[in-house]
Amino acid sequence: MEVARLMRAFALCVLYIVLSAGLIQFNKQLINPARFPHAMLLTTFHMGFTFLLCNLLYLVCPSMFPTMETTAGKRLQLLKWFFPLGVLFAVGLYCSNQAYLYCSASFLQFMKEANVVIVYGMSCGCGLNTWTRAKVVNLIWIIIGASIAVTGEVHFLWTGFILQAISQVGECSKNVLGDWLMNGSALKLDPLTYTMFMAPMCFMVLVIGNFFTWNSSVLPDLAKYWPILIPNALLAFSMNVTISILIKEASAISFIMSGLVKDVLIVLVSAGVFHESVVRQQYVGFVICLSGVFFWSYSRVAPDSSLVMLFEKACFSNRNSGEKQPLLQAPKEAMNENISQTNKEKHLV
Repeated sequence: MEVARLMRAFALCVLYIVLSAGLIQFNKQLINPARFPHAMLLTTFHMGFTFLLCNLLYLVCPSMFPTMETTAGKRLQLLKWFFPLGVLFAVGLYCSNQAYLYCSASFLQFMKEANVVIVYGMSCGCGLNTWTRAKVVNLIWIIIGASIAVTGEVHFLWTGFILQAISQVGECSKNVLGDWLMNGSALKLDPLTYTMFMAPMCFMVLVIGNFFTWNSSVLPDLAKYWPILIPNALLAFSMNVTISILIKEASAISFIMSGLVKDVLIVLVSAGVFHESVVRQQYVGFVICLSGVFFWSYSRVAPDSSLVMLFEKACFSNRNSGEKQPLLQAPKEAMNENISQTNKEKHLV
């Protein structure tokens, strides 16, 4: 039984790596001036399919949406959270796909490794996370590796860099708000229920975006490439479902290792198969960055391991001291502190 469970987890990891790397390369080859350079329409297509297939999956297997029942009677209230999530997700998806017109897949992958830094900074800024010296040193480690890889790009274009940077800010903002909605709120939505609510909101935002990016070549290109767009959208949905199942079935460390293998595979395939320019400096920076991302993830899933404790000691970081502080207080904590301070002042008077 244990062997069967391990084999199933291994198969899911392999499937996730193949689907994720395949989708990135598929989008890169499709979003090309000579093929289908309509990132907004492609992203809209993905979200429309995701919403449709999520509903079909819910009809077939409602057990995969365990928290759907808890949203009954509260769905209009959820709108105030999912509308900004939809906007952020739409911006992230559109800019990410649009960046393929200007940058190689390997270069964009180098930039994406910095997402952990952006998410952590945002989480600390809004009081959802805390900082320690060890975390700061680990983030500097990741930033150095990503900087080495990015500055080694041979065909650097500011337009692609800016689009990807905007995409990462939008995606990371969505992830921080989504993390609160799935873990910090009273509902604690599961990933598929969360996706089912967000997909239509994102779809509506993208439909409006198409109004501003529409041009005369869209319909002819759509008529020509729709047989390719359908499997592309199915691949995107399959990857999202696989991620949800993998997180549920496998351990966190398995998912982390799968992501790292996927990142390496994307860069190697881009350089070896599609002949994208990747110089030695970028490989060195990528290895440094990946090692930092792995250690960051490992310290989250195994905080009491000897390796993590040794690293904290080397950074003069003490998790039991007052060093661990949120950059901004949560509203409830701030209110309690203000009340406490007021009572002290009254007592003194």
